[in-house]
Amino acid sequence: MQFTPTQKRAALWAAIALLALLALRALGPVLTPFVVGAVLAYALTPLVDRLDEAGRGWVPRVVSVVVVELLFIFVLFSLSLLVLPILVKEIPLMREQVPVLFRWLDETVRPWLAQYGVNVALDLDSLRAQVMRYLNTNYEEALSRVLPSLKIGGSVVFTLLFNAVLIPVALFYLLLDWDRFVHRVLELVPPRMRPAVDSFTQECDQVLGQYLRGQLLVMITMASFYSLGLALFGLDLAVPIGLFTGLAMFVPYLGFGIGLVLALLAGLLQFASAKALVMVAVVYGAGQVIEGFYFTPRFVGERIGLHPLAVIFALLAFAYLFGFLGVLVALPASAVLLVAIRRVRDGYMGSRLYQE
Repeated sequence: MQFTPTQKRAALWAAIALLALLALRALGPVLTPFVVGAVLAYALTPLVDRLDEAGRGWVPRVVSVVVVELLFIFVLFSLSLLVLPILVKEIPLMREQVPVLFRWLDETVRPWLAQYGVNVALDLDSLRAQVMRYLNTNYEEALSRVLPSLKIGGSVVFTLLFNAVLIPVALFYLLLDWDRFVHRVLELVPPRMRPAVDSFTQECDQVLGQYLRGQLLVMITMASFYSLGLALFGLDLAVPIGLFTGLAMFVPYLGFGIGLVLALLAGLLQFASAKALVMVAVVYGAGQVIEGFYFTPRFVGERIGLHPLAVIFALLAFAYLFGFLGVLVALPASAVLLVAIRRVRDGYMGSRLYQE
């Protein structure tokens, strides 16, 4: 059986893609810091380019890279300083509110359910005692339990520390030489195929860039909205829960659902009344409407074509196949696949096979 040159090229590219997937799966832990650095470099390179252009050649690019990377690290550090102290401060309040919550469940919810013939056979006193025992655990005892686990899982701790050091280093060099890396990769493409490849990569960059930048604006806006809305109801954990809900919206619906549950639990622990249900219904209901009907269409745009279900499927599928590394490459890979599917569909719609 004879194969045409087109079929041979298709088979070659399929083999290269298969080898790349196998390499990702086999070298996932090794490649993780470099992939993280590449994803961050792709997102931060436009800012570095703008600073570099603003310097008009008077300021070396390395200065722009250092400024952008330090700014990014500062933002992450600021978020940690904002969230962690609040959580530490509110843990004692959560311990105090647990008995109140269980008493409210026993005096309010159980009689209300009994009116509709639903008899809850829960030993609330036993559950309350167990929860309080865990919450009132001495911190020294908890620390003594953590230290042996750190010794046993020393390799895990070492890997985390190694990645924490290597990722900024990889990000620095990628930001410094991003255009050169891209140029070297594109040089491997045969000259006759470069126009098609350039058009393909530009469309992929447009789709992914618009999605990332638009989604970032949505996340920041909604994080502010949820934090302010929960704070107006008097929730003590309004800022960390609001920030988490907004930033976790990168995973459509899943982040929103987890944030809603956290807000409901925190509201029940603090208020121990129906005010928690009203707060969650008002804030998260209004947030979902505003985000779905205004911010996402305005900032992300329907023309991009990355449907939330497609994003969820890509994240789950790549996470299952490649672990944490798969989560990092899921979005870029889904953007590339989206563009490829568009082109295959357009080619099929314009072919004689379809028109006949």
